[in-house]
Amino acid sequence: MSRSAHPAGPRHADVLPEGHYSAPPADLNHLDPKVWARTVTRDERGVATVGGIAVDALAEEFGTPAYFLDETDFRARCRAWAEAFGKDADVFYAGKAFLSRAVVRWLKEEGLNLDVCSGGELTTALSAGMPAERIAFHGNNKSEEEIRTAVEAGVGRIVLDSFQEIVRVAHIAQSLGKRQRVQIRVTVGVEAHTHEFIATAHEDQKFGIALAGGQAAEAVRRALKLDGLELIGIHSHIGSQIFDMAGFEVSARRVVQLLAEVRDEHGVELPEIDLGGGLGIAYTSEDDPREPHEIAKALSEIVTRECESAGLRTPRISVEPGRAIVGPTAFTLYRVGTVKPLEGLRTYVSVDGGMSDNIRTALYDAEYSVSLVSRTSEAEPMLSRVVGKHCESGDIVVRDAFLPSDLAPGDLIAVPATGAYCRSMASNYNHALRPPVVAVREGEARVIVRRETEEDLLRLDVG
Repeated sequence: MSRSAHPAGPRHADVLPEGHYSAPPADLNHLDPKVWARTVTRDERGVATVGGIAVDALAEEFGTPAYFLDETDFRARCRAWAEAFGKDADVFYAGKAFLSRAVVRWLKEEGLNLDVCSGGELTTALSAGMPAERIAFHGNNKSEEEIRTAVEAGVGRIVLDSFQEIVRVAHIAQSLGKRQRVQIRVTVGVEAHTHEFIATAHEDQKFGIALAGGQAAEAVRRALKLDGLELIGIHSHIGSQIFDMAGFEVSARRVVQLLAEVRDEHGVELPEIDLGGGLGIAYTSEDDPREPHEIAKALSEIVTRECESAGLRTPRISVEPGRAIVGPTAFTLYRVGTVKPLEGLRTYVSVDGGMSDNIRTALYDAEYSVSLVSRTSEAEPMLSRVVGKHCESGDIVVRDAFLPSDLAPGDLIAVPATGAYCRSMASNYNHALRPPVVAVREGEARVIVRRETEEDLLRLDVG
């Protein structure tokens, strides 16, 4: 295969067009541990490895594109969160980030609880043996069938998202002769510093019941009156990919104020407070996420301080990390197809996947890193845009990044930090086949979600 340099676009920071990038890194061969799974390194040939297995061998066995998940890293992150919050708090893994039966078993073994937000996620959790009492059920529009399944299974909590749902859950629970433990999700009016589509705590959005205008207080009144419900606490979630703890401080203060109002009006101190998830990870070297123990210490101090000020007993805290656990543990491996330089602009690098396996760049303008992983290179860096093979101009995987200028068809490149929301949001656009998820651990690799086949597509097409 030819390794000759392509007549690429600009290669130096002082002549680059405007875009989402910084100056070229000093070493294009370096795999920054901040954005890569813990066991990722390079072997003596310069080929990237994960769990002791080289990516060229993984590509040969499992094909590309494919998601490779570092099981050792995933389990270590589960333990870090559990240890950081301790036995006096609850950590619920947010299944929407990525869920499979293997992941459910890992969570169960590592002592974490599980948050689900659909009947499908609930079925997956139960089928893999997660105890129902360790499951929380979210969602802004749960169907009666989903609620009935959750109540019958005995889920540990249902998070109520509207006045109608308060009545709906109470009625179903009472009809089954049960008293369902619930929390009320409130929107606290906090604008998290995140993308508009993933900010969830301001009033103008679909989730929760607003604190403003006394709506949340009214929701509490109604829930306390219904025999089918056991109100155990208040839930708040302020957004996603958040690095600044200031939003959590404001949110906690407002939720604790509501708890104080509940005590004063009803003589009841609700025993739990859930501060949600949304904590950020490093997609690029510029991102600087906090460690679980730092987050646990900060949130505990915030809630304790606010409760002491209000004269309340400190409630049991829950958090819901999803991305923060699974996001850094996986990368997507692609094979380069076409390399197309545009003089004076950039080089377009087309891969064998795209927006069907990672919609986040198109949807959220998300930023990612990318590296050549099938070899090392001493070639000059070229400004690149990694794009997919779909019939869509917005089919962009990595908007702006530097890759070696001798990049050629057949090379393997990988995008780290794709464990969260990539396979979960994957689609069959252009009838693409969704990639497999392969777990790698201590020299062994196994498929935990298989690659789709054309037979799978045709099986659903009954026309």
